[in-house]
Amino acid sequence: MSTVSCEMPDRNPPGEEIRKILMESKTIAIVGLSDNRERDSNIVARYLIDRGYTVIPVNPAKTEILGRKCYPDLKSIPGAVDIVDVFRNIEAVPEIVNEALLIKPRAIWLQLGLAHKISAEKSRDEGIIFIQSKCIKIEHGKLVS
Repeated sequence: MSTVSCEMPDRNPPGEEIRKILMESKTIAIVGLSDNRERDSNIVARYLIDRGYTVIPVNPAKTEILGRKCYPDLKSIPGAVDIVDVFRNIEAVPEIVNEALLIKPRAIWLQLGLAHKISAEKSRDEGIIFIQSKCIKIEHGKLVS
């Protein structure tokens, strides 16, 4: 039984700020990207690629996903990342966020169903926008497309 439970998001940026992040960002690292085309992470990655984003897969079990080099962790990615999009279980979130803080993305994004108040506070304290329990594909479709 898990000792970590997922929380309700304490708050998210307003829609206009999320829209601005999506409009100005170019590179999105997807932590937990699956090579299974039926998994949400893969569907989201393909959507983002089709919209012109550079998607960087982060999955230590793979070397390539969707024709792109896959990295074992965020700190292995050469170059800047605008958004870190997390598709992992809630227990993994604090460690992923700590690693993300080291590479200084503009935003850390937790997918639908994921919220973590302590990680949100740490990110905001570092000046990094924190979005939780929202799907980047859905938000892009509503705010940008």
